[in-house]
Amino acid sequence: MVPVNTKSSSTQRTSSFPAHSTNRSVCFLAITFITLLLLLFLLQIETLKSSLSSSSFSWPFFQLHMDESPCHDATAELNRTRSILRDLVTFLPLKDVRVSENPRSGRTWFMSSMNDTFEADDDAQHLYFPSQASNGRLLCLSARDVSDGAKNSYALAWREALPRDATLLPGLTFISDTYYDHGNLWHGISAITPFVSWYQRKQCAAPDRWVLFHRGELRTRMGGWVQAVAEAAIGEVRIEDFKEYGDRPSCFEQAAVFRYEGAMKKTRKRQVYDMMRCKARSRCGVTAEAVGSKVAVRMTLLLRPGSRSFKNESAVIRIFERECEKVDGCTVKVAWSNKMTFCDQVKLMSETDVVASPHGAQLANLFLMDRNSSIMEFYPRGWRERAGAGQYVFRWMADGAGMRHKGSWWDPQGEECESTDKTPCIPLYKNRQIGHDEVYFAGWAAKVLAEAKEHKLKEASYGGRSPEVGSTPCPCS
Repeated sequence: MVPVNTKSSSTQRTSSFPAHSTNRSVCFLAITFITLLLLLFLLQIETLKSSLSSSSFSWPFFQLHMDESPCHDATAELNRTRSILRDLVTFLPLKDVRVSENPRSGRTWFMSSMNDTFEADDDAQHLYFPSQASNGRLLCLSARDVSDGAKNSYALAWREALPRDATLLPGLTFISDTYYDHGNLWHGISAITPFVSWYQRKQCAAPDRWVLFHRGELRTRMGGWVQAVAEAAIGEVRIEDFKEYGDRPSCFEQAAVFRYEGAMKKTRKRQVYDMMRCKARSRCGVTAEAVGSKVAVRMTLLLRPGSRSFKNESAVIRIFERECEKVDGCTVKVAWSNKMTFCDQVKLMSETDVVASPHGAQLANLFLMDRNSSIMEFYPRGWRERAGAGQYVFRWMADGAGMRHKGSWWDPQGEECESTDKTPCIPLYKNRQIGHDEVYFAGWAAKVLAEAKEHKLKEASYGGRSPEVGSTPCPCS
């Protein structure tokens, strides 16, 4: 076998295309291209002359106004294109009834043609307009119906070609859709938490307005407590009702849309709850000095009137007070959230290490406690068997906020619902009162208080609470 000389082979391949031949080819292509351009240019001039000669304009007139006519033609063409684009704007139902049977799994029913954006792996998915995903188009809404989301609609449009008679709303708009509502404390806080996260990540970009939807239906208010949390964390909440714009569509200069509750990873969720806690305490004037001793164990019985209240509140209070007396530095407070302002609740929870409370909206205050604080939760008869996953929402919230949910007690006593269908039984169980078990409550309280005491002493030995109240400025302060 004869060895191959790679260097020689390479030389032979190169020499078959000499340099002067390559230069000729390039020059030939360049000349051909320029010739074609000149021919096209001459052809356009002749066509223009012919067009002008057959019109009312004379060729001398064209020569005198040759700087004006192209601009006039371009402006006319631009206006015609803008008119076409306006007519092409298509409004789609805000609520897609094709997927409304199962709205919380897979594709959402709210603005179903749009795919979500994930700007960070740990944050909630959302939509933003204008963006690359929307091809630079703005979001427009025609959405005033409060009873049928399918009658409300949305469209995308370029700013230069908005729908006819549309109103452009300047600044940033937060748009929230929830399967539940913005009044309930748990669902309301779940709906606004993604906006707080987005606000913090975007250098504290506060919205000029909020637009709220419940299953695609327009809503014009938040619950008072939910709005207070949102205003403490982000700033003034102005909720748009579109009344001043009549039946005309409204388009938004910038819009951030969240249509899922949750979906944020735990580490990020804890950062957001830390910020909301800090901002709420700052708004209500809670300082490190007001919070008190770092080693005392402070217990709060957070009670409620009516449904899911204790049948014998005095007996329950005595049990917890008796167990608290056995722990050095332990104190007990008894409070009813319906008798307190928002800032009263913030201050109370800032001074609480262990909260014992029936299942209910008042437990949404739990994120206002320091991290690693404890929760004890109570239910009436029937909830364990019939209430479904919703009975665990405050476990989820405690976990997200960095708290310790120390378990639940379901009252074993009470009349059983005879229906085999869950639906008629839920109101019966939901509105019941809760009994008590003195032996169980005493043992449970002793264990939780002892663990809280041990944790407080350990934290004190390391130099303080985490996070320390008032130790650093709140984000976006």
